[in-house]
Amino acid sequence: MSKKLVAYFSATGTTASLAKKLAEAAGADIFEIRPAIPYTMDDLNWRDRKSRSSIEMSDRSSRPAIAGTIPDVSGYDTVYIGFPVWWYVAPTIINTFLESCDLSGKRIILFATSGGSGFGKTVEGLQTSAPGAQLIAGRVNPSSADISDLAEM
Repeated sequence: MSKKLVAYFSATGTTASLAKKLAEAAGADIFEIRPAIPYTMDDLNWRDRKSRSSIEMSDRSSRPAIAGTIPDVSGYDTVYIGFPVWWYVAPTIINTFLESCDLSGKRIILFATSGGSGFGKTVEGLQTSAPGAQLIAGRVNPSSADISDLAEM
């Protein structure tokens, strides 16, 4: 039996809700990717080009720091990574997480929440941050989704 981890970033709680459902359905451990400096609602205002999220997303080399200790992923075969879709890709804190772990040889199944956009170029944008890992685009979900079928991937 493979050991699984659900790691997720949730700026407003929407992705957190989904991640908890997935962890339960998959029988997985769970880890919240929390930014060292929490996002405020002003930081998340995508209509403001000077908001923190807008600045980070316009600079793809941005790597927001993660609070706390990142778990040792060596014992996991499958790592689910969840996040809200920002500007048709994963927030750059996901790159921070991937680059902080040795994920080579692991299956990484992505899942996301979005108000209407799909994954866009998310897999391509994250692959360079997880060399040697197999990235799989799972699904973009509404917050009310039943994602038990994703747990079977």
